[in-house]
Amino acid sequence: MTATGLDEDSSHSLAATSAGRAFLTGDARHVDATAQRRELRRKLAERRRALTPPERMSAAQGLRRSLEQLPEYLTDARVAGYWASHGELPLNLVIPPLAARGQQFLLPVIGQGKHLRFAPWQSGDGVQPNRYGIPEPSEPSETFEPFQLDLVFVPLLGFDRRGHRLGHGGGYYDHSFAFLNEQMRPTEPLLVGIAYSFQELPRVEEEAWDVPLDFVATERELIDCSGIDRDGTDQGSKAGI
Repeated sequence: MTATGLDEDSSHSLAATSAGRAFLTGDARHVDATAQRRELRRKLAERRRALTPPERMSAAQGLRRSLEQLPEYLTDARVAGYWASHGELPLNLVIPPLAARGQQFLLPVIGQGKHLRFAPWQSGDGVQPNRYGIPEPSEPSETFEPFQLDLVFVPLLGFDRRGHRLGHGGGYYDHSFAFLNEQMRPTEPLLVGIAYSFQELPRVEEEAWDVPLDFVATERELIDCSGIDRDGTDQGSKAGI
């Protein structure tokens, strides 16, 4: 598997470049880290958008199998996710079993500032585009704060096995779930990053405000990040499918 998924035959191709090494180690002496993040986001987003519909469907099937290894997916009462856009790994095969088990699915609703609330949603419910053009529940009768959730599927552009995430740059999830950094992890809500396997990076240089993930689920495996020394080089345990 590659660092960026841009070259399936060259492992960690981005890290092989001097600019990539500088970004991934935080070496600001040689490269503008902000520009590197922007370029990395662009490349990962481009690779994601290039997937064909059959590839997306196959990945969605694999994702469901990966998540079925996570007990919380099968039992937690309030499970939040996202409306897949811009090539994100779709949750269309993950959501239906929740209702069948009596679990509640919720979607994020953008509030004031960078704060997210979450509203119940099921197939057939109305949606409206938010300021970014992403559908969210329209006129929800109730919403929940992040701390009221049990399990959250988090969208991302890149991740490493320590649970660090390269997001879209808005900071909404880090801001909304910042309270988790003050608690012993893992705790509720459990944060599970959702990604294609090609979105894995050798290392994502974390910022002080970042909220790490407990797990990452891809179409190939469920990666447990919760027991890893997040400052070390341990690659973490994983469950293959």
